[in-house]
Amino acid sequence: MCYSAMVYAEIKTLERKLGIRIDPDWYVEEFWVKRGKDPGKRPKTPRALELDALAHGPPGVASAVREADQSEIDRLTQEAFAQRKRVADAQRALQSKDTKKAREDVRIGTNKVEAAMKRLDELKKPGSAGGLGRIYPGYYCPVLVLENGRYVVRPMRYQCRLPGWNEAIERKFPGTYNARRDKLETSWGKVFGLSHGVVLATAFYEHVEREGQDAILEFRPRDGRDMIAACLWTRTVEHDGTPLYSFAAVTDEPPEEVAAAGHDRCIIPIKREHLDAWLTPTSDLAALYAVLDDRERPYYEHRLAA
Repeated sequence: MCYSAMVYAEIKTLERKLGIRIDPDWYVEEFWVKRGKDPGKRPKTPRALELDALAHGPPGVASAVREADQSEIDRLTQEAFAQRKRVADAQRALQSKDTKKAREDVRIGTNKVEAAMKRLDELKKPGSAGGLGRIYPGYYCPVLVLENGRYVVRPMRYQCRLPGWNEAIERKFPGTYNARRDKLETSWGKVFGLSHGVVLATAFYEHVEREGQDAILEFRPRDGRDMIAACLWTRTVEHDGTPLYSFAAVTDEPPEEVAAAGHDRCIIPIKREHLDAWLTPTSDLAALYAVLDDRERPYYEHRLAA
């Protein structure tokens, strides 16, 4: 299963790469304004998506992102200070007596300081993020769909909540960020043929075992081509009445070079000429399977991910 991917997160880049015109209404007020102002509800997104909202979004959206940035900067600054004190206190304690608690405080506190400083650097860094962003399950990223004949990009969560599910049911099935091709008519029968989208990606990632230890590999087409990854998506409603857009990448058995590296799934990059057919699903499932089968077939090189 592809637990992570590198995706394009800027609307102008998506337009240029796909050769289409995207309706500018992709900035969802519910997504940015209502969630963005509450630090506890700020969606996890690639920084490139937030920078794009700052640069090109309506004033209310840009303002919400700036407010959320400052709130998170304040919280992380306090967190880094508190964790540095935790580490210093534990190091002093270790000088007089070696305890498991003190060692754990040093380890955990150090890791939390590093994570806080990394995010602070990301939040304070000006300019473009280059259009690319890494997503993980639970992160939001731009998903291209067709609505009433218009290309629309909506920020959607990478982990699909199936129709009829609530948050409690979803927690029992954490793997719904991938939709297996051989399960499209069973597990995904309420979505396949009804709600299709794509994300534009350059690479995908997976955990594999190397010499008895866990490693993360990055898989990327050797020729550098972008991948129009087939997706399924849903719109459900949260307990507070806000809409939740969420999606899953469609995956299949891997090509030989991916399997040889230790990965048992692969995203399905559809061809550009099939984009509209995939985004306009019908009850003719055979035609949809034909789109998935007549896919791009790059040779995937892999390397250890940073």
